[in-house]
Amino acid sequence: MATIDECRTALEQFAANLAENPKTVKKLTGFQRSLAADITDHGVSFNGEFDRGRLTGITDGDNPDADIRMVVGSDDLVKLVAGELDFKKAFMAGQVKIKAKPMDLMKLNGVL
Repeated sequence: MATIDECRTALEQFAANLAENPKTVKKLTGFQRSLAADITDHGVSFNGEFDRGRLTGITDGDNPDADIRMVVGSDDLVKLVAGELDFKKAFMAGQVKIKAKPMDLMKLNGVL
């Protein structure tokens, strides 16, 4: 099981990966949504904001009013960010759950 610090680092790396990809930044420009990430095996959450094409302000703690909620185990989160686990396969298998409005899910398609 990945540690809470490894999960935090994975989310920060995910944010960095998004910021380094000009196509992703362009696709997410104007997309302003809050994100909560629930790490199921630790019972902890992190939150941040999609703003101006980037994921920023990742902090510890839940945002119960988040526009987008990702529910994932610690090992799966780390593997997703490292590219060792395909997001679509993990999503279809129920390893990762995304709770969001359908239009937000469409916008995030290809980003996650």
